[in-house]
Amino acid sequence: MKIKIRLKEILEERGISQRQLSLKMNMRPATISHLCSDSVDRVYIRTLEQICTALDITVDQLIVSVEDDEDSNS
Repeated sequence: MKIKIRLKEILEERGISQRQLSLKMNMRPATISHLCSDSVDRVYIRTLEQICTALDITVDQLIVSVEDDEDSNS
């Protein structure tokens, strides 16, 4: 099982750019860009809380578990 941050999808659904979110949160654009990528291996809980607050969502809307391709091919 893998954990996925759905930030990119949520921003697309709402028509919000990564830059707009970074300005709203007073956070570096590079941080938001990294969280929108598929290569996130760690993130601060406080950052997730700030994103949830800024987008008015819950953490379970932001983070989901997905099947790990390696596990499903075994």
